[in-house]
Amino acid sequence: MSRVCDLTGKRAMVGNNVSHAMNKTKRKFSVNLVKKRFYLAEEDRWITLRVAASTIKTINKKGLAAVLKDAKANGFIG
Repeated sequence: MSRVCDLTGKRAMVGNNVSHAMNKTKRKFSVNLVKKRFYLAEEDRWITLRVAASTIKTINKKGLAAVLKDAKANGFIG
């Protein structure tokens, strides 16, 4: 399973490890994914999503319904 956030589409980025001598080697910046259950009050059911920790903060701020609506508008969910 690829490490992609279900709601925002965030995925790993590629960058460089930079030593004190300025030598550069490739590295990967992984997404902080968490498997989390959310309660959808509108549909009276629980859903399980793999979301980034930053997305959980956004859900706490905006609400689950608004974030799901944005994800559907951006094409991340069907």
